[in-house]
Amino acid sequence: MPRLRLKTKLVLAISGLVFVLVAALSCLYVSQIFRQRIKQSYDNADFITHQVLHAARRALESEALASRLDQELGQPLPSSARDRIATILQHDPAITALLQTVVGYNPEAYDVALTDRNGIALVHTDPSGVDKLMPVRPAYAALRNGSFFAQLGAVFGPARVYQVTLPVQRQGAPFGEIRVGLSTLFLKRELVPQFNRALLVSGSALLMSLLIAAMLSNYALQPLEVIARRLDAVTSDTGRPEPDSEPLPKRTDEIGAVSHRIDRLGRQMHDVREVFSALKENLDQLMSTLQEGLVLFTQDGRIVLVSASAERFLGVARSQMMGSTAEEVFNDSTRIGRIVLDAFAIRQDVPSREIEIENGRRVQLSLDFISERGAPIGALLTVRDAESVRRLGNEIELSRRLAAIGRLTSGVAHEVKNPINAIVIHLEILRERIVNLDPDSRRHMDIINKEIHRLDRVVKSLIDFSRPIDLKLTSLDLRSLAAEVIALAAPEAHAEHVQIVQNLGAQPLSIRADPDLMKQAILNVVLNGVQAMPDGGTLTLRAFATSHAAVLEIEDTGPGVSPEIRDKIFNLYFTTKQSGSGIGLALTFRALQLHNGAVELDSEPGKGATFRLMLPLPVQDQPQQTPADAFAVNTPEASAASESAVPPAFIKPAHS
Repeated sequence: MPRLRLKTKLVLAISGLVFVLVAALSCLYVSQIFRQRIKQSYDNADFITHQVLHAARRALESEALASRLDQELGQPLPSSARDRIATILQHDPAITALLQTVVGYNPEAYDVALTDRNGIALVHTDPSGVDKLMPVRPAYAALRNGSFFAQLGAVFGPARVYQVTLPVQRQGAPFGEIRVGLSTLFLKRELVPQFNRALLVSGSALLMSLLIAAMLSNYALQPLEVIARRLDAVTSDTGRPEPDSEPLPKRTDEIGAVSHRIDRLGRQMHDVREVFSALKENLDQLMSTLQEGLVLFTQDGRIVLVSASAERFLGVARSQMMGSTAEEVFNDSTRIGRIVLDAFAIRQDVPSREIEIENGRRVQLSLDFISERGAPIGALLTVRDAESVRRLGNEIELSRRLAAIGRLTSGVAHEVKNPINAIVIHLEILRERIVNLDPDSRRHMDIINKEIHRLDRVVKSLIDFSRPIDLKLTSLDLRSLAAEVIALAAPEAHAEHVQIVQNLGAQPLSIRADPDLMKQAILNVVLNGVQAMPDGGTLTLRAFATSHAAVLEIEDTGPGVSPEIRDKIFNLYFTTKQSGSGIGLALTFRALQLHNGAVELDSEPGKGATFRLMLPLPVQDQPQQTPADAFAVNTPEASAASESAVPPAFIKPAHS
């Protein structure tokens, strides 16, 4: 979440303060209005009950009314006291006029009734309600004495009818009640306009507070904005103020003192920046070419220098590491993180050691704390790929052995070639002179002839392997080259019941290569895969491009390559087949080496083998790269192998 500016904080703080103040005063004002109006309604209703009580007493005390009722009704009044009283009250004109007046001139009065002890109305403002049981209603006194929010909910909630009651006694005994019903609907009609006026006042006050807060914050923060622009100029590349920057007025207060110190600091930083920029540029160029992961810490444990290769080992971008502390970059969930944090905790060096990290790679790690004249000034973390070091040594050794074999075979082949030719010639002469040969002797001579010719082929292959090759590089499409090889290998694959699956992609894969040499190199691997599946299977060819290389994968479903012989399969004359010569994969190795390419092998016993041939893309087809990025294959296995940053002149049998 982005941090708020100081001006925004001030505006929000002042507005919030005014809002709270206005809200509190508004609530107090509205609550007083509600309480007074509800109390007024209660007082009016209480006054009505006493009026009705007074009128009822006067009617019951008038004997003249009783005599007149006897004459009007034509019969004596009911003998029951309750019925007699009800008849008198219902025919009393004063009570009738009073009830009509109450309903007509008191809008909040819903109804008025005088009931007996059982709650049955003796008189009612609604004639249809006489002699009927009055409904049970909540007491209006509870609403009058309730909280503001209870009153607010009652007024603005569903309409309800409350009642104000006055007990009535007859000859010292409870007789009934006078009930006045008050509807909240009438209260709402009166209180809503006042409530809206209060909200309007509150909203106006809040709006005014926002405007006042904005003006106050602009006025209060104007010097700080000028200082901020000065700081931006100090931290810019030039270290000088912009031409259109607003100068800070000369002041003698704290802001003026801060501005003076900033100007002086800016001049000092400008002088240091020029020297530092030159050193940083040279150092960045050096760090970008390093294959080792280097991380330089300051005295307080902050990272100030990171090599490009460190990102691969630590899994954190350089931009995130720069300026961060060791605790922010490393954590206890990784082995490198635990070692580094423990070393920083006790400030003790970590001698070079080899560890296996979470993805299975083995790395060499060391951490040295740097001191000057006994005072610590920083630390240096070094991480390198242990597997790539061993692999590079193996590849150098393999290249050295191939070169030695080449020199040896070149001499031996030339020395053996002439005697073989002489033996072949004399064997033919001997066969022509001996006419009558018994079948057994002829069979032995045929065996000698066959073995001599096989030896001659071996010698020729030795000469071809050791002879310098003049590459005839042309622009090729790796997919077309693979398709031609598939056509050549199709008959043998069909004979071995092997299905060839092509997944060569839709986009061209341009390479610069010798067509004949590269076709032979691919054919050697394809035939090797076909012959590895004598009982049939599937041979899959995939072609795709990474950011720096064109890749051809050849995957079979044979028995795979056992770990014991994986280091030997590219050796000359090494073979596990009865009729194999041991030259095919060595020639593929050499062909890829001559093209500055790479060959990798991934295999698990019983799960087949995958040979990955990688050739560099033309310069115009690939982005700018550092040496550490060469041949970065976009597959999990190839990515792990390519991170070793082996120079492309060496062929890489993966996981060797």
